[in-house]
Amino acid sequence: MNKLKIGVLAASIAWAWPSLSFAETTPNEALAAELRELKARMADLEKRLAETEAKPAAGMTPDQQSEFNRIALKAEALEDSRDFMGLKGLKFSGYIDPSFVWNRDQDRAGFQFLNAIGQGGYSYDNGYFATAMLDLLKETDSGTRWHLTLAPNRGAGALLDGNSIVQEASVSLPLTDLQTRLIAGQIPDWSGYEFVPATQNKLVTHNLLFDFTLPIAYTGIGLDVLRGKWETKVMLANMNSTIRAPRDKAPVLAYRVDYSKGEFNGFGFAGVHGKTTNFASADLSDSRVDTFELDGYFIRGAWTVQGQLSVGRQKGAAITPDPDTGAARDAKWWGASALAAYNFTPVLAGIVRADYINNHKNGGGLLGYGVADDRNGIGPTADAPERGANRAALSLGLLYNFNLNTSFKLEFRNDFASQPVFLDVRTGAYRKHNQLLGGSMVVSF
Repeated sequence: MNKLKIGVLAASIAWAWPSLSFAETTPNEALAAELRELKARMADLEKRLAETEAKPAAGMTPDQQSEFNRIALKAEALEDSRDFMGLKGLKFSGYIDPSFVWNRDQDRAGFQFLNAIGQGGYSYDNGYFATAMLDLLKETDSGTRWHLTLAPNRGAGALLDGNSIVQEASVSLPLTDLQTRLIAGQIPDWSGYEFVPATQNKLVTHNLLFDFTLPIAYTGIGLDVLRGKWETKVMLANMNSTIRAPRDKAPVLAYRVDYSKGEFNGFGFAGVHGKTTNFASADLSDSRVDTFELDGYFIRGAWTVQGQLSVGRQKGAAITPDPDTGAARDAKWWGASALAAYNFTPVLAGIVRADYINNHKNGGGLLGYGVADDRNGIGPTADAPERGANRAALSLGLLYNFNLNTSFKLEFRNDFASQPVFLDVRTGAYRKHNQLLGGSMVVSF
């Protein structure tokens, strides 16, 4: 037996050894079948080796033929090992983005990374950044996709129940063809032009619409249909909940439609209609919510332009009840956001983003915000309880791509309100505006 045969046999025995050892002590049919399969594979490799040695390739010396055979069998052995371990079609990716934040009215400055998002609550200076995220995507030969994204302390799961590290856990099963799929599981909200992962955003913070008018995630089942330039996703799901509370039975209808006009531009719209938690109610009962947003993008040459329009309402979720009857009133809002970026060089870009939310009705109230919030500037003042504060924000930033896997971000942000609703923790006074300085280093693989 030559050296090549010995190598092949050694590799095969190495694969089979864990199962062989276990099979000797545990009479299990599955393990026995696995052992028989490995033995058959070893015999097949020996047979094929003998065939290739008997038929040397034209123009090769015996040594070259031997080396070629060794490389070919090694490559096939690696493929077999990959398939046997379930690694075929599996993709790993991830990133971390340690961040620095200075917030004037909160009188704090320092680094933040992986802090529990429940510490101080979700806010524009404590949102989906300063995160470590690991993404696993597996696609089988049949076209089924399995997707798991982990984000300890900082993902959708941390917001939904305070403990889960799961940002997304979903499956996508082809039905009639690969472009018609059944989707199910926990899927992050798909509204707007900004995304949760820092690798897909140009600034450190997110826009006002992303933070205060959009759902967190959906838990349910639906369809994903791709037809030419159009893609439609629709789900029946719990909104912002992994399980319904007693006496809560109605799901929401969530949908997203995208049109890719060409290589450089496109648009989409998304909406939610149904019942979800009313944070203005004493018992956190459900009430009707309706949201709709339209977004688009243009990316060509050195320019990137993105925009979004949103409108929404939730029944009985306004911050201020009726002054005469004490009855709960509806929260209503509309808003807009736009971002423009220009690449001064291939690796350095300047960014400007402007946001506005009109939220003055019935003392204010936004999706998930049914009480006044003096950190985020939501709600009325004590002397004008009927009128909520309209909000705006302007961000200026720089994005430097150090290499293919590392980016540095710098952002200066000024937040405005139509009324003094930002609490200055140093003086106890309320202001109409606040400033933030943020920086982050995003390293991905």
